Amino acid sequence: MNKKVFSLSCAVVCSFLWGTAFVAQDMGMDYIGPWTFSATRLFFGFITLLPFFFIFEFKKIKKTKLDFKIIIPYLFLMGFFLAGGNIFQQISLLYTDVANSAVFTVLYVVIVPVIAYFLFSKKIHKSVWPSVLLCLVGGLLLSELDNLRVRFGDSLVVIGAFFWAFHIVYISKFLRIFNFPITIATFQCLTAALFSFIPVLALEYVSFEVISLELGELIYAGVLSSGIAFMLQILALQHLSPAPAAIIFSLEGVFGSIAAWIILDQFLNEFKVLGIVIILSAVIFSQLSPMYDKRKYGRD
Repeated sequence: MNKKVFSLSCAVVCSFLWGTAFVAQDMGMDYIGPWTFSATRLFFGFITLLPFFFIFEFKKIKKTKLDFKIIIPYLFLMGFFLAGGNIFQQISLLYTDVANSAVFTVLYVVIVPVIAYFLFSKKIHKSVWPSVLLCLVGGLLLSELDNLRVRFGDSLVVIGAFFWAFHIVYISKFLRIFNFPITIATFQCLTAALFSFIPVLALEYVSFEVISLELGELIYAGVLSSGIAFMLQILALQHLSPAPAAIIFSLEGVFGSIAAWIILDQFLNEFKVLGIVIILSAVIFSQLSPMYDKRKYGRD
């Protein structure tokens, strides 16, 4: 197996784990609240990634001169955005279907260049604006406009998508000055877990006995989706360019919808299916169009 095929396989498995984890997230709140689930999941992710940190990057970091005045604030920022994306996504599942949450989360792919344009004046491809419009159309079809509860849940997911987008924007900036991706992935999970755990003390009852009742769902969402999937994401990005990788990662919306249909019997009517297709098409268009122009005209 060549390196590109290996990276492609890692990306597909990663998106599968992310997508199917929505089912675990939905099923994992029978006995614990969303804040407890998110905090525990992220802590499981930290524990899973910690051995990889010691094996692959700990010795390199010991030999590197580090500026902790820059590193610590960035880690807190990464943890804040990761915690925000997780908790809005988790709370949304109390109000909306898994398919809605999974697909609306994918909007971060389109939001990233918009944030880069408005905050950092970065040039963005002309395909982004029609992609945003298509996402709005798809969102209207996917959401149940006559159901206030579902609309509220969908709104939470979209807010969470902005957190995911900011997370990607700033993690790319962080990697330029601190090129230790496993270290970042490991300790952002710990920081995010701490951010999520603080409200638990005020908002939810938590005990090891109660958490153990959701252990299976937490292991899937924490160990596999937060831990192993982070590693697969890093391996995938080693030999895949960002645009094709983003397209593959956006398949989490498809995997999440299919898993919810099979496992949770959450039926998708024709309008929701059309909405999903339009949103995913917009995401793919926003990534493929710049690649086409670059090959055809030799420019971005």
